[in-house]
Amino acid sequence: MSACVPTRADDPSRTERTHPPHSPPSQGPRRFRIAGADVSASIAVFLIALPLSLGIALATGAPLQAGLVAAAVGGLVAGRLGGSPLQVSGPAAGLTVVTADLIQRYGWRTTCAITVLAGLAQLGLGCLRVARGALAVSPAIVHGMLAGIGVTIAVAQLHIVLGGTPQSSVPDNLRALPAQLADMRLASVSVSALTLALLMLWPRLPGRAGRLLRKVPAALVAVAGASVAAALAGLRLPKVDLPSWSNHALAGLPEGPVLGIVAAVLTTTLVCSVQSLLGAVAVDKLVAARPGLSARVRRSDLDRELLGQGAANIVSGSLGGLPIAGVAVRTSANVHAGAVSRNSTMLHGVLVVIAALLMVPILELIPLASLAALVMAVGIQMVSLHHIRTVTRHREVWVYAVTTLGVVSLGVLEGVALGIAMAVGVALHRLTRTRITHEETEGVHHVHVRGQLTFLAVPRLSRALHLVPHGADTVVELDGSFMDHAAYETLQDWQKTHTAQGGTVEITGRHPGTRISEPQAFTGCRCRPWTPWRNHQCDRPHYAPSSRNDPGGMDRTAPDPKGAGGASGHELARGISAFQRNTAPLVRSELARLAREGQRPSQLFLTCADSRLVTSMITSSGPGDLFVVRNVGNLVPRPGEESGDDSVAAAIEYAVDVLQVRSITVCGHSGCGAMQALLNSEPGGARTPLKRWLRHGLPSLERMADDSGPWGRLAGRAPEDAVEQLCLTNVVQQLEHLRAHDSVARALAKGSLELHGMYFHVGEAEAYLLTETDGGSVFDRVREADLTA
Repeated sequence: MSACVPTRADDPSRTERTHPPHSPPSQGPRRFRIAGADVSASIAVFLIALPLSLGIALATGAPLQAGLVAAAVGGLVAGRLGGSPLQVSGPAAGLTVVTADLIQRYGWRTTCAITVLAGLAQLGLGCLRVARGALAVSPAIVHGMLAGIGVTIAVAQLHIVLGGTPQSSVPDNLRALPAQLADMRLASVSVSALTLALLMLWPRLPGRAGRLLRKVPAALVAVAGASVAAALAGLRLPKVDLPSWSNHALAGLPEGPVLGIVAAVLTTTLVCSVQSLLGAVAVDKLVAARPGLSARVRRSDLDRELLGQGAANIVSGSLGGLPIAGVAVRTSANVHAGAVSRNSTMLHGVLVVIAALLMVPILELIPLASLAALVMAVGIQMVSLHHIRTVTRHREVWVYAVTTLGVVSLGVLEGVALGIAMAVGVALHRLTRTRITHEETEGVHHVHVRGQLTFLAVPRLSRALHLVPHGADTVVELDGSFMDHAAYETLQDWQKTHTAQGGTVEITGRHPGTRISEPQAFTGCRCRPWTPWRNHQCDRPHYAPSSRNDPGGMDRTAPDPKGAGGASGHELARGISAFQRNTAPLVRSELARLAREGQRPSQLFLTCADSRLVTSMITSSGPGDLFVVRNVGNLVPRPGEESGDDSVAAAIEYAVDVLQVRSITVCGHSGCGAMQALLNSEPGGARTPLKRWLRHGLPSLERMADDSGPWGRLAGRAPEDAVEQLCLTNVVQQLEHLRAHDSVARALAKGSLELHGMYFHVGEAEAYLLTETDGGSVFDRVREADLTA
């Protein structure tokens, strides 16, 4: 029973008061408090949820009040019981097509009953603790499903924007579109165009006034502006019609074929669950990106989230509301508005209830064309170019395309089924696609296997191995992550025969020197280059004297007696051992050349000492390419201010005058602890070494506080918080400090040196280069162009 009932212990919004030792507990009832950040966040989410809930109800063909019911229940029930404290649930655009189809087939009361049954199914799945299994669905299928739903929504709402009525399917809507264009109503088009224009332009308002105005949600401004304009112009348009709550239709017994009802429940359960669980995972990423918030907000409990969503759908369906799922737009607004607990989500539900009861006359002034334009814009945004680029990069574009076309032409459940079938086909194709080549280099025969080595590839493997002459030296390179038993036996039998005939055989993995052994007998560490020491999955080593079976001098099967936190020396030694075994053979010749010729780097790379910033990885550079200087905060002290510490100035002078580097890059990064310390520093106090060093960053702090100049932007967006703004400003300021050094100034005057600013977002693994424009400093994603400061 405990697996099915959410507990209060994991609710971060409930704080327990502790008492000093030997002091009596405080008397009286405990006062309930809501943080001010939660109040402001709930208002921001409410202002977004109100017009979107009405618009989604309009798009489904449900009573408009059903959208308000779902928004209120999503905030109160799912917000209180769900496992993701900051996720905001309500009527979602991803459910629009499913709900509209159900209403057309079975009517509204049966659709409400299907919502209740889907909630019960979610409760069952939550009790079975299978939430993690839903994440096994390929992201390409999920993104393709959402894109197909977005196309369906946009095409249907286009008819309302033009002053007409949408048809039941995308093909029918496309066939009716020419006639609708010929008979469009200018009043509806003008109101819709104004709504779309406000939606696009409001987030781009410039200047300080724009920063203040942008705090009001664009969706609210667009709908309110279009409503006021329509009223002032005296346009006669269909408007929101909210009937009396006494006439509101509640759920009834499901009527229809049993198989059809079961399929409808399964479809609703699938879409609601997958969208909510993926949203909960996304919330964890948003929380992790906010410094200090992750310590207050627990990670999402996906099974509890399913239970909360199921309870919310039961209540919403019973009260005549739309199906409920986690909504990405409202959730991201909630996190970015500063919410710190689930109180913000619940309070937004209370505000929706108040609006539904007291703001009916105001809501009935909204033109339906404006709501249709709002929902059409949401549908278009569901076709994400970022997702398309991602699935293309991972070679899953066919899965995405098949799912999207299936949802558009057949329906959500059919489209998802086609996507799953396509994903299975792609996986089988990758499993069976194995290239086996044979070549001879300097008397050594190389057999290279690219891909997974299964029984299907055994005939080709045998043919390649028989091309090797008796007694020849052979290297078999296995460039794959899997080898089944049939392939293993074939390879081992050939190796024994070839060795018996006087030949030599070396079988290596992806990196030469990594021996391949039978999987059952392998008990060693599976770490590879770039495997993090922290949280890796192999057993902690326990060191023992060297033996023939363990050339590295470590027994990897024995547990670490000190636990995860006491083996830093062991980790270092294991890493050195792995370097000697795997990496040293690859770089030995290059390092020998550098030892003979000396270092000739082309760039000075000045960056922070942060352990997460791996310069060679983010620049794809090798030994000898970069002359790297690292310090706390990637600071460049101005000449004359070093106070006896000339290390940075000496490195700059040596790099420019002796090594004659052609460029200098100052690289900042997200979540910089030095910038956080600088931002939170207070005057006075002890002059510790850290404080004395961070004074070189005070000009960056002053530059950021100067309102006369524009703030830096990151790929077209404003910085997420003050820390990120200071990180960006600090890069620009340190470039100015660089120009004040004599050696740099001389090289710049001769044109032999360039300065670059760079910003690395750790959480996104994304690099940005600085471009100075008339509008200020802009950090853009790295392109082929040469961007200089």
